[in-house]
Order: sequence, then C-alpha cells, then structure tokens
Amino acid sequence: MKPLSLLAGFAAALALCMPAAAADKAKEQAEIQKAAKESIDKFYKKKPAIEGEVKAAPGYAIFRTYGLSFVVGGSGGGGMARDPKAGKDTYMKMAQASAGLQAGAGEKDVLIIFKTKAAYDNFVEKGWEFGGAGSVSAGIAGKTAGGGSGQQEISDATTYSLTRNGLDVGGALQGTKFWKDKDLN
Repeated sequence: MKPLSLLAGFAAALALCMPAAAADKAKEQAEIQKAAKESIDKFYKKKPAIEGEVKAAPGYAIFRTYGLSFVVGGSGGGGMARDPKAGKDTYMKMAQASAGLQAGAGEKDVLIIFKTKAAYDNFVEKGWEFGGAGSVSAGIAGKTAGGGSGQQEISDATTYSLTRNGLDVGGALQGTKFWKDKDLN
C-alpha cells in the first residue's frame, strides 16, 4: 500500500470517529450537569442559606466522590466548577488519599464556594491541593444522617460535604487534589 493512500485511510477513519467522540463528550458533560444539579439541590434543602452563598459567590465547584477506607483510604470523583458571571463551566476531577484511624465506604457530594474571583481562578487554572482531618458521617438511599454534613473554611473558600450513601468513621490525615478534566474541556 502506498504511504499516501495509507495516510488518507487513516484520516478518513479519524474523521468518522470524531463525531462519535464529540457525542460521547457532550453526553458525559450532560451527565455531570445533571448530577451537579441534583447535588446542589440537596445542599439547598439541607441548609437553605447555602443557596444565598452560591448566588453571591464569584464561583463554585460541585463534585460527587466515591471512596473506601480502612486505616488507609482513597476516593475519587468528578464534577464541575462554575463561573456564574461568565456562564462558563469547567469539568474537573478529584482524588483523595488518607491514612489514620478510619474505616468506611461511601458516596459524598462536595460543594466548594469561593469567596474571591482570584481563588476561583486559581482553583480552575492550577488545580488545588489541601490536607485535613476526619469526621463521622452516614447516609443511605441518598439521605444524610447524623454528622454527614460538614463545613470547612479553606483558603478563600468554604467547603461543604454531604454523605449520600455509606458510613465513614474516624480521623485521618488526608490530601486532596483537584484538576481540569482535559477530555471534557
């Protein structure tokens, strides 16, 4: 086969795959949008004052995470950051590692409300890392019980969490990293 016809065949195959990839990307973005709406509505229902905080903020981020821990643990998930003034969404991923006196498995929603535009921009453009402590939380069938709703002040932002399903008990040192999802932006 001639190199030119091989190149043309490759280009044709690539062109056929591109619309499917764009459709998959749009579908995944729509799923994240739907999950973010469901999650933020749960925060508003649990603590109505959060809605005012979100509306007044220069930006916010919402994530759904899944994790497992027993002495050491890890979780990961995805979501989006929203600049309401610009009407722009940035799709992101997150991962967390922990070690300490802990045990659990669960699904959580995490909401980060930024106090300054600079903090929001830094989060979106450079990602974000932070460490923390532990908590006790429980949830079943998407309903939080007990201490499953947490609030934490971090570097020009307030972070809230709700346990959707599962149980987490203990205290641990943890590190969390957020970054842009290059496949969805």
